[in-house]
Amino acid sequence: MKISVCPSTLQSGFDAYSPKARKLLFDGRRVSPFLGFKHQDIRRTAFQAFGQTFRQLSISGVQEKYGLVLDGTALRLPQPNEPSTYILKPIPPDLPNAREIPANEHLTMQIAQQVYGMSTAANGLIFFEDGEPALLIKRFDFRPDGSKWRQEDFASLSGRTKQNRGSDYKYEGSYEEMAQLIKDYLPAYRIEIERFFRLILFNYLFSNGDAHLKNFSILETLDGDFVLSPAYDLICTRLHLADSDMALKDGLFKDEYETDSYEANAFYAFDDFLVFGARLGIIEKRVREQLRFFQKDYEKVRALTQNAWLSDAAKATYLACYADRLKRLNYIFKKTP
Repeated sequence: MKISVCPSTLQSGFDAYSPKARKLLFDGRRVSPFLGFKHQDIRRTAFQAFGQTFRQLSISGVQEKYGLVLDGTALRLPQPNEPSTYILKPIPPDLPNAREIPANEHLTMQIAQQVYGMSTAANGLIFFEDGEPALLIKRFDFRPDGSKWRQEDFASLSGRTKQNRGSDYKYEGSYEEMAQLIKDYLPAYRIEIERFFRLILFNYLFSNGDAHLKNFSILETLDGDFVLSPAYDLICTRLHLADSDMALKDGLFKDEYETDSYEANAFYAFDDFLVFGARLGIIEKRVREQLRFFQKDYEKVRALTQNAWLSDAAKATYLACYADRLKRLNYIFKKTP
């Protein structure tokens, strides 16, 4: 298998990880983009050790995850009770176009970071011995001394569990209710609310219909308080499922609120996000600035997509979804001054 694009940054002209990728992913170490084993060699033992969850058909509900450790310049499975500092996400079973999933999530994460300047978990593609791709994520919940930062996802923060809310607990509620949790728990909530608003816009723009409560977290800081964690599990689910526009059952708004635009068109557009930002407490000028930023059509999105490890058909679908959501974000139902 020949590599001509960095498997992390998607920069052309590299037959392995670029220097920038090595710095972000491996603290500068020269790590091979190929693992020394095959997927089937570790599936049973590692999968059982790391754990899995199932629910109705979704991306996250059927995803295998393995823990890995960087030992010198090689990635390996951890020993019993050894903490894993990387997460490996191979091709999952039983989903349409499953082979595209690692490259899809990798591309979406890179677009978030490189085009939209969002803080994301360091990531890259890596390949099993036989060339099968997998997504590699560097964990962000470890301190330099090896101890863990405190981290809590929004399902836990809201008190929702499988036991008290049923199997679909992480899909309950609205993004407006999530924003209230940010105000309740994060001291710098005015800054974090804007980060949250941008992440919701990004997930909508790139058709991530699986952005549920467990895919958002807060993370401890050096001062002992909390901020939003780097973004993770960003993926265009429309390549695989005909899912809903929003993962949460109540969508953007609490109390069954709908804008005139949504009532007329049954999809979220400019007016919805303008109102959403205002209901989060962001001043209108800042909401409009963020909307203008996400309304632009960025050539780099296409450039990164062309360099991704997706099939030509998947690339075309990915960009078609992007174009459709751009059109929606630029649609204004009620003209305002």
